[in-house]
Amino acid sequence: MYASREDIGYDFGDDSKVGSKPIKPNPNIDGGWAWMIVLSSFLVHILIMGSQMALGILNMEWLEEFNQSRGLTAWVSSLSMGITLIVGPFIGLFISMCGCRKTAIIGGILNALGWILSAYASNVYYLFLTFGVTAGVGSGMVYLPAVVMVGQYFQKRRALAQGLSTTGTGFGAFLMTALLKYLCTEFGWRNAMFIQGAISLNLCVCGALMRPLSPKDVVSEKYVARSNSEDNQAKALSHSAETIKSNGVLSEEPEKKEEVTNEEVLDSVQHIEIGGKSRSGRSMYGLRLLKTVSQLTVTVRKGFAIWYSSYFGAASLFTNRVFVAFIIWALFAYSSFVIPFIHLPEIVKQYNLSSQNNVFPLTSIIAIIHIFGKVILGIISDLPCISTWNVFLMANFSLVTCILTLPLMQTYVSLAVVCALIGFSSGYFSLMPVVTEDLVGTKHLANAYGIIICANGISALLGPPFAGWIYDITHKYDFSFYISGLLYMVGIIFLLVQPCIQKKQPREKSTEEAQV
Repeated sequence: MYASREDIGYDFGDDSKVGSKPIKPNPNIDGGWAWMIVLSSFLVHILIMGSQMALGILNMEWLEEFNQSRGLTAWVSSLSMGITLIVGPFIGLFISMCGCRKTAIIGGILNALGWILSAYASNVYYLFLTFGVTAGVGSGMVYLPAVVMVGQYFQKRRALAQGLSTTGTGFGAFLMTALLKYLCTEFGWRNAMFIQGAISLNLCVCGALMRPLSPKDVVSEKYVARSNSEDNQAKALSHSAETIKSNGVLSEEPEKKEEVTNEEVLDSVQHIEIGGKSRSGRSMYGLRLLKTVSQLTVTVRKGFAIWYSSYFGAASLFTNRVFVAFIIWALFAYSSFVIPFIHLPEIVKQYNLSSQNNVFPLTSIIAIIHIFGKVILGIISDLPCISTWNVFLMANFSLVTCILTLPLMQTYVSLAVVCALIGFSSGYFSLMPVVTEDLVGTKHLANAYGIIICANGISALLGPPFAGWIYDITHKYDFSFYISGLLYMVGIIFLLVQPCIQKKQPREKSTEEAQV
């Protein structure tokens, strides 16, 4: 879905079927450099998702600095978190054209720039643009390649690798909460954001670690396939066309003709450039510029074709009623997890529990237990006698119960217990790719999960401002948790009324079939 040709270590095209020898997998898959990719993704989750979960510290500083309503101020944090997830499908276009490494490096620079520019904010609306949009888009440009690269480098151990990398969110929320609190206390929130921007430049290092898989073992097989007879090539093209048409994607023949036309244009430019060596330097510069523009046009058109076919060719997903209910659930669920991270510091301050919260912040409790929740729920769901769908639903029921009971707790110990349960129950996030695969199958997993993540982004975008707006009206956060919890319950009911998954599909087997 998001992979460019340089990023892929396997060739899933039809040419591999024409060759006389099987294609050898890249030795870095499931080992070697693949673990560096896990490390890179782990650090990305710490720097991006972890820092976003710690924005409640900065939200209090912005309330005191700009004296705006809580609903308006909360838009700064929600824009950053929401845009990070919402832009995922569109960042796929950049990945298709430039690859994961370049996209992540550019995103790291953009994210750091958003933090640094936010240090000079004169009002909340300035933060909307610099932190919400600029840093949010930059985060999305790094976060998506980090997830995609882990999927590319791992086949047999993909679940383990994704689980290890996503635990960076919990570690990051714990570390970044302590770091931002210290920086704001010692240097003020403006200098804290400037320093955090400098730290965010390490995202470029993480992007540099996303080395594309080397297609050395594929090159020789492609050469053998291309040297076959014209009859074999015609059979391969016809088979490819039938396969793509059956999947609802663009037909292959126009793409082949388009590639030939583009190659002819580039070849003509090259011949003109060679024949014009005796011309002036100005003419040669113009020819080189024309060649560069032509190559860029070809790259953009190919990338757009891949991106368009990946998303708009998957309309059949919406005929699955359970998947549509899953989307509705995602629109309500994520905000219930995000709201406590943004507004808990303010709630603690209202209950006069700041001294106890400074010793061990409640948001840090959620973050730490969240790590164990992901691991334990993943282990339980992998048991042969346990249904992943049932574990997923039970975790959701537990989380919504905690959200509804949190306003009733007014002591630090009771709040800590509820926050620990929120952290453990929210470990179901690690099950979302598995549940999505059980719903739509391996073939549509990438597109379906991208849609679910986008729905989560909309939930994160609207949740915190809604909670702040309710507080501005009632002067209490209680109704914010009650309403968000009830909406969350509505999403769970949508999942229950649809036909449940009766049997867990063998994911490893389906993956192997997709490779064949």
